[in-house]
Amino acid sequence: MSSQNFKNRQEEIVSFLKSRGFVFPSSEIYGGFAGVYDYGHYGYLLIKNIKDAWMKSMIQERDDVLALDSAIFMHPTTWKASGHVDGFNDPQIDCRKCKTRMRADHVLEEFGISADKQSIEFINFELDKLRSENKLFCQNCGSSDLTEAKVFSLMVKSNLGSPVDTLSEDNVVYLRPETCGGIYLEYKNTVDSLHPKLPFGMAQIGKAFRNEIQAKQFIFRTREFEQMEMQYFFNPKAENGEAASAYFEAWKDYRWKFYLDYGIKEDNLRWYKHEKLAHYASDAYDIEYKYSMLGDSFKELEGVHQRGDWDLSQHSKFSGADLSYFDEASKERFIPHIMETSVGVARMMLAFVDNAYEREELQDGESRIVMKLDKRLSPIKVAVFPLSKKEALQTKSREIWKNLNKKFMTEYDESGSVGKRYRRQDEIGTPYCVTVDFDTLDESSDKHNTVTVRDRDSMKQERVKIDELARFFAERF
Repeated sequence: MSSQNFKNRQEEIVSFLKSRGFVFPSSEIYGGFAGVYDYGHYGYLLIKNIKDAWMKSMIQERDDVLALDSAIFMHPTTWKASGHVDGFNDPQIDCRKCKTRMRADHVLEEFGISADKQSIEFINFELDKLRSENKLFCQNCGSSDLTEAKVFSLMVKSNLGSPVDTLSEDNVVYLRPETCGGIYLEYKNTVDSLHPKLPFGMAQIGKAFRNEIQAKQFIFRTREFEQMEMQYFFNPKAENGEAASAYFEAWKDYRWKFYLDYGIKEDNLRWYKHEKLAHYASDAYDIEYKYSMLGDSFKELEGVHQRGDWDLSQHSKFSGADLSYFDEASKERFIPHIMETSVGVARMMLAFVDNAYEREELQDGESRIVMKLDKRLSPIKVAVFPLSKKEALQTKSREIWKNLNKKFMTEYDESGSVGKRYRRQDEIGTPYCVTVDFDTLDESSDKHNTVTVRDRDSMKQERVKIDELARFFAERF
């Protein structure tokens, strides 16, 4: 696929998601707000189903993971202990002409220079070499008048509890840059109140905020986003010290199968092993998805990381609280080690949309856009149509819709031809459409009290008795 085709597909899907009420640019009537998006009716429902699927997989179907919903605001020392205040930053360069901000490490990567986790001195040294060779230009306007790289903090500050004019590093409060911090802070309360035995995990879904230098690639990288994270606590000495690798491999396998179970094509997934690890990590892998709308390239979807005992040790040190665990069997007290899984909700949504979005050529020479989402994720499960706007058909259709929507997210539609209504439902990923016709009402017909049920993927139709519809759909979901 050529670069132009990549661009066309991205523009097509972004436009589609807006026009069908999935994703809107935030504050668009004021010109928009970079790196922030709103989710419309169908986007909200799709995301809700994705989060429900994750929670079902992580908590409902397991007996070793507990739920949590921690606060966005936490004591400022939290982020000092975690290293975010001092180390959560990116190198930034600015164009003096057009004021565009750029990630300096990304600029260097275009020249084959890896700057991941390198010092600002190293980055400026490499940038200066490019300047001397007349190779360094603004990505936006082409100007060579660029600043030196400087450290740009990704932390979002707030004046919570303090007037803006008195805000300083002594009283600053941060919006959390990731959700796992709340899990570490509530580890002790969870152990003391629920008494879980190791190994056990804590999972939560919540908002996080990052002051990204360049928030590009649609909802793949934004400044306000939701994360789904799980921290798994275990004894590193269990099973003769083999517990860490065993849990790590088990969770890698578990998270990989989640995507396959919900319809992601395995050819579009791969593992990426981190060679350069954070100072606290002993191993780290990412599940990468091949986003066709982002250049048909593999990009990070979910991380599965071994974090060791660094997080609890740091928070114990800075808070003075005892975050150790006493093992009754071995009579040992120790700081548990942590294995983490972490994924962004929007990135997962984008992967599912990218995987499901198709433009199909039909036998009659026409085409249709269809989102072949897993039925459990589809925003609308069933759409109910009257064949025409005849009052008797509308009344019966609304009666069926009212009964079905007690069990499923159901939509009623009477606008336009049935064919056009099918196409609208195909586009938003609705698995089944129910059509009420005159045979449904005709007591002399052998089709009396039956309706036509049409399948989204095959487009095949079958007659189903009205009083069997709920069971018919329940079996398929």
